[in-house]
Amino acid sequence: MRTDGFAKWTRRFEDERKRRRAQGDPDWGRGATLHPAVWAGIQRFQVGEDGDGANLVGKADQAGDADYAQAVRLFVAEEQNHARLLARLLAAGGIPTLPGHWSDSVFVRLRRLMGLRMELLVLMIAEVVALRYYRALRDGTDDSLTSEVAGRILSDEQRHVPFHCERLHASLSELPRAVRRPVMALWRLLLLVVSLVVAADHGPALRRLGVGRLRFVADVMTSSHAVVTAVLTPRPDAWTSTG
Repeated sequence: MRTDGFAKWTRRFEDERKRRRAQGDPDWGRGATLHPAVWAGIQRFQVGEDGDGANLVGKADQAGDADYAQAVRLFVAEEQNHARLLARLLAAGGIPTLPGHWSDSVFVRLRRLMGLRMELLVLMIAEVVALRYYRALRDGTDDSLTSEVAGRILSDEQRHVPFHCERLHASLSELPRAVRRPVMALWRLLLLVVSLVVAADHGPALRRLGVGRLRFVADVMTSSHAVVTAVLTPRPDAWTSTG
């Protein structure tokens, strides 16, 4: 598959890596105090952020665009940094990390079923759900360390979504025009199912963060309209997120 314009994403990821190094880590010595339900949610999201990304990197290499493959490696590094930040946050509160979680196992298996297009479609579900979760975590607690960590991760995720939108736009452009909208309609349906499962699983934590289950699902689905538009139109980089 031919893809264009991903050199700019490589530069963006590299610029962010330099900025992150200059900024340094949060002050972990502050400690963190949260409700047990919120800690449980952070544990589960930490598992989801953790991983070597080898399968995605391999598929990106096969796509035949060196700039895109390098950008994917930098994306994976940011996701691994999210896992590290959440692990340090958990440690600051005296909470252990989890060895695994069923939801992460399901997502990994789905992503590996087919090629890069399917991998990204499934990955985008997790990314869009994560946008709403980290916004709730940033804004819904009075713990300063938690808010800072969530804010840093949210800022990264707001760049990740348009990055994946641009690649998906290139991928779906190779399909017949009549097929593209049905594909994204099915994607939104799966997103709805996943959002409902996450809302049920994280309900107590979401309530503590000031977001009810139904509002969480509604907000996720509302944000998905912009994602679908970005994937289907020739200007996916115009995608923006509130937050």
